[in-house]
This record gives sequence, structure tokens and C-alpha cells, in this order.
Amino acid sequence: MRVTLAEDSTLLREGLARLLAEEGHDVVAAVGDGDALIEAVAADRPDIVVVDVRMPPTHTDEGLRAALEIRRRWPAVKVLVLSQYVEKKYATELMTGDVAGVGYLLKDRVAQVADFLDALERVGGGGAAFDPEVVRQLLARTAQADPLTRLTPREREVLEHMAQGYTNASIAEALFVSQSAVEKHVNAVFDKLGLSHTTGYSRRVLAVLRFLS
Repeated sequence: MRVTLAEDSTLLREGLARLLAEEGHDVVAAVGDGDALIEAVAADRPDIVVVDVRMPPTHTDEGLRAALEIRRRWPAVKVLVLSQYVEKKYATELMTGDVAGVGYLLKDRVAQVADFLDALERVGGGGAAFDPEVVRQLLARTAQADPLTRLTPREREVLEHMAQGYTNASIAEALFVSQSAVEKHVNAVFDKLGLSHTTGYSRRVLAVLRFLS
């Protein structure tokens, strides 16, 4: 894939660029702030951007705002956001839109090279990849006020995996249950969250994300 990196830490930026090149990806640009990211994407559209949330000059939400701008102007460009912490406001804003080709990982996950590369491939392929800790914290945020409270512990566990972008087969493998059991839980989640008549891939992620805004 053709990748554009945006990370203000020179050490991490160069490390990611080297890792991606070794894995056969083409790093078309590596920049240190949100404005430079927008300019780089405008000049040479990549398949995916990997962007830190907090970058200069204020180190608040420059990267996230750049990611949202890229999604608006160039919807074919996939976005994988990196963050030091779970930025609930920012994660919700990114994840309540069209989540095809979107990912949100904590930087600790980057240290797990296989997990990072798996997320990059899923997002680059048009799927979704949300860090398990991000999903858990966003689920906890809404647990007092929405139909998620109707789910059984197993259904919530399946839902967390769905929100991370995993298929039914992958969930079955992770939870050591049959795929038919996972399908039963998925259908129960859709029923309880009022998504039975929603079609397409998006309802798998909507099952979590529609209640986060």
C-alpha cells in the first residue's frame, strides 16, 4: 500500500517509515503536523494515512481534525489514527461517521508490530480496526443510558470484537466457540439494538457506534 505518515516524534515517525518499507509498503510522505499532512495528501494521494491525534502547534487535536478533513475531501483515502490515550470525544467523532476504512489504535498497540500491521491491512482493505481498550471505554461511557445494558455478558463480548472489525469466524476463534454460536449472538445484538432491518456491513459497527454520539 501507499502510506502517508503524520507523527511529530521524529524517532517514531522514522521507525514507522522503516517498518512499513520493510513490510513492502510505499511510504510516499512522512510529516510532522496536520497542515503538512493535508498538503501531502493533496499533492500525492496515498491509499492510507497513519496519523497521530496530538501534533503541533497546540498538541491537542490537530491530527484528528486533519484526519476528518481527509475523510471529507478524499473519502477513498483510508485513515488509521494513533493516540497515546483514549480520546473519547475525538474517537466518538471519528467513529460515528462512515467507519469503512477507519481505524483508531492506542500507541501501545504500535509496539505490538503484528497487531499494528494487521490493523493497517484491515483498514487499508476497507475494513475497520478499533483498539480493544478504545471500544471498552466507549462502551463503559454509554452503559448507563442506552440499550447496550440489555446485552448479556457474552453478547457484549461479541459486540466488542465486532466493533474492532473482526469477522464472525475470527470472533469464534478468539472466544473458542463455534461460528454458529457467534452468529446467534450477533443476531441477538442486532435485535436488542434495533438493527434487525439495517442491511450491509455498517450495522456490525453501528451496533456499537450509533450510541456513542
